[in-house]
Amino acid sequence: MSDVTAVENLVKKHQELKKEIAKVIVGQEQVIEQILLSIYTGGHSLLIGVPGLAKTLMVNTIAQTLGLDFKRIQFTPDLMPSDILGSEVLDKDRNFKFIMGPVFGNIILADEINRTPPKTQAALLEAMQERAVTIAGKQHKLNKPYFVLATQNPIEQEGTYPLPEAQLDRFMFAIELKYPSIAEEIQVVKSTTTDDEVKINTLFNAEEIIEVQHLVRRIPVADNVVDYTVRLVHSTRPGMEGSSDYVNNYVDWGAGPRASQNLVLAAKAHAAIHGKFSPDIEDVKAVAVGILRHRILKNYKAEAEGISEETLISHLL
Repeated sequence: MSDVTAVENLVKKHQELKKEIAKVIVGQEQVIEQILLSIYTGGHSLLIGVPGLAKTLMVNTIAQTLGLDFKRIQFTPDLMPSDILGSEVLDKDRNFKFIMGPVFGNIILADEINRTPPKTQAALLEAMQERAVTIAGKQHKLNKPYFVLATQNPIEQEGTYPLPEAQLDRFMFAIELKYPSIAEEIQVVKSTTTDDEVKINTLFNAEEIIEVQHLVRRIPVADNVVDYTVRLVHSTRPGMEGSSDYVNNYVDWGAGPRASQNLVLAAKAHAAIHGKFSPDIEDVKAVAVGILRHRILKNYKAEAEGISEETLISHLL
């Protein structure tokens, strides 16, 4: 199959996928699109939203439609690395046997990741980056495709452990979930207070998703688009040659090179699902907020003046 045909097939499959997910999840189209873009590119996503916005249901539904193994880990202050990675135990013949933890799945929902200590958060780092975990000196490969979708509650920050910048950078997207509109909430209440059971159809399998990831990487990208992307990321860094006064005044740290890589990959996937065979600058702009939001560290002046990361990124765009 040619890449042109593969892109055309992906457009159709993506539309069908959105219809299946919409059977269960009302609204949140942009959130779902960003999660799917991270899956099509092999990235991880951080979902930020208050309780009750159906984050777990959304991830579970997406896993079902993609035909992937879904595991949920509830992060708590007493959670240990072995609770998520697994551990070696003695069997009845007194031989060590490795018992896999919940991290061995295709889609891992790390619920309230900022509620667990840094040691346990760091246990996910190797899994996210290397697609493998090391237990007792032995490396165990994780199943492919592999995605971590972590959730974070923006309120109730007492007793939490904010993710360090190095770990935040491992997430391709930081996706903010907003409250539904009145019309959407009415639809949610009507559909969830009956005895009707919704049947979800599986539209992909693991091999097909891996093929989509390879397809996205094969999509060509023009030099001017790469140049625009790198310049955009460069413009988030204060104290650099050519940095704007706006960035120098309000930003402590800007985005690193991984942001440029993720922007190009996400722009390729965004172009593909919209039937384009190469991304343009508009595709880069479409994914910029989700990819740069958690990579720009504001200073106290920006906090005091109520300037959000979205405002900063909009200014740069």
